[in-house]
Amino acid sequence: MDRKVKVVQYGTGKMSVYTMRYVYEKGGEIVGAVDANPDVVGKDIGEIMGTENKGVKIVSVQDAEKMMQEVKPDIAIITTMSLIKDVEESLMLCAKLGINAITTCEEAFYPMNSNPEITKKIDELAKKNNCTITGSGYQDIYWGQLISSIAGSTQTIKKIKGSSSYNVEDYGIALAEAHGAGLTLEEFDKQVASVDRISDEERQDMINRGEYLPSYMWNVNGWLCDKLGLTVKSQTQKTVPQTHNEDIYSSTLGMTVKAGDATGMSAVVTTETEEGITIESECIGKVYSKDDFDKNEWTVIGEPETTLIINRPATVELTCGSVVNRIPDVINSKSGYVPTEEMGDLYYKIRPLNEYVR
Repeated sequence: MDRKVKVVQYGTGKMSVYTMRYVYEKGGEIVGAVDANPDVVGKDIGEIMGTENKGVKIVSVQDAEKMMQEVKPDIAIITTMSLIKDVEESLMLCAKLGINAITTCEEAFYPMNSNPEITKKIDELAKKNNCTITGSGYQDIYWGQLISSIAGSTQTIKKIKGSSSYNVEDYGIALAEAHGAGLTLEEFDKQVASVDRISDEERQDMINRGEYLPSYMWNVNGWLCDKLGLTVKSQTQKTVPQTHNEDIYSSTLGMTVKAGDATGMSAVVTTETEEGITIESECIGKVYSKDDFDKNEWTVIGEPETTLIINRPATVELTCGSVVNRIPDVINSKSGYVPTEEMGDLYYKIRPLNEYVR
């Protein structure tokens, strides 16, 4: 491509501060921005980024279609919610307009195993209008590519076991609430944990109806199985609340989480495959105490056994860096809803983004 990659930023919260800056630093340009918050509509994106004005005003969701038709972006970066049903409207708008889109929505990383109905709708519309929709972020490397790379050097695999923790304060209120942060244990049990006390048949029925609430690892396990060529035989999920013995204030929730109440949750997803390999992955998302920190640990059990531990990863920045480095891959991809495992490994883009676009 002989011009800068044109990007629309959809959602101008905490993540967008990094995605927009990274786009500029990688030689792209932000040509439009959208947000549902009336307090930021009309502001220049430079105010959000903490820089000089960029000459790009944030428009409301109601004006998003008109704006995107006018600026004709190559791709939209969507950094809003964590469930595919909550970003369906924005992804469908991009698919309708034939605009490529990449989202940090965690379920969107591999939504075909948790909400096939919405995924199919987006896929069909994107194919019709010749654009690509996908999900990426921290999991693209740290829950995906790193693990598949280790697997590639392993002779025999019996089990893959992973665990990752992150501070829900870093991602906004939608994610914090999805993790049950701030709920009493009784509320957590009713609103979060009870969803998984069901039979396999009931769970599949909920998935087919688009009513299942997957943890992040639910979709990661599906991505890994596809990447490794494994056939899923069964998959289960269990969520348990995380607590702390002292009160913790959450600036994201705007409240103090009382000692003994849920600061977040741990979700363990276990996938059994026809090939005999088990994948057991856990994500721990909570309001951190002063002693907590992000950690990512995976073990490939077999011959040989290999453990990868990453302490204190800059999860937010790595999420945004992954998304921006994926932009050329998305633009170059086939049309439809395409998970990143089909786009090949993610590489550092040392040159301007447009130089990687075919």
